[in-house]
Amino acid sequence: MIGYPNKKSLPIRHEVKDNYMGRGMSLEDDLNKSNEYYLETERALIHKKPIPVQIVRVDYPQRSSAKIVEAYYKTPSTTDYNGIYRGKAIDFEAKETKSKSSFPLKNIHPHQVKHLQRVLDHGGIGFVIIRFCTFDETYLIDAEYIIKHYFQKESKSIPYTDIKTNGHLIKQGYTPRLHYLDVVDQCYFKEEACE
Repeated sequence: MIGYPNKKSLPIRHEVKDNYMGRGMSLEDDLNKSNEYYLETERALIHKKPIPVQIVRVDYPQRSSAKIVEAYYKTPSTTDYNGIYRGKAIDFEAKETKSKSSFPLKNIHPHQVKHLQRVLDHGGIGFVIIRFCTFDETYLIDAEYIIKHYFQKESKSIPYTDIKTNGHLIKQGYTPRLHYLDVVDQCYFKEEACE
């Protein structure tokens, strides 16, 4: 029980529920915090893209509050993040998987692959950041590698071992939480680019 100043007591509930809301948000949170750090230190200007939503119905349960009760996506979003780094456009998608053996390609949508290809066609930097939750490992994978596997008819996933070999492990820390721009420097701003 919790006692409040108005003398009412409320029971403390200890309910355990399967809560699927917020699932897959830890990578996103880490990237958002890393991007805030990169912005504050003036290293890069990278933001999470808002998802275009059309609000259909709003309820007003109280005069001072509004609750969105019906909405839908206006258009499919492209990728999760975009911005500018060292004078180049940067665009990437962030994905998490609980699989121990592979990254399922169904986690990336056709419009996202098409968008990443357009980014590359226009000279921008495109990649996918994949976190294997089981191993607490996060990798940066070049967009060309993802696109190539996406269009191979026999590929339904990319094996973990292939990602470990062809991707680039992102160092984790406190500030920034994910040092992904160090990998971007290594891969896209040296004479020998990562492949």
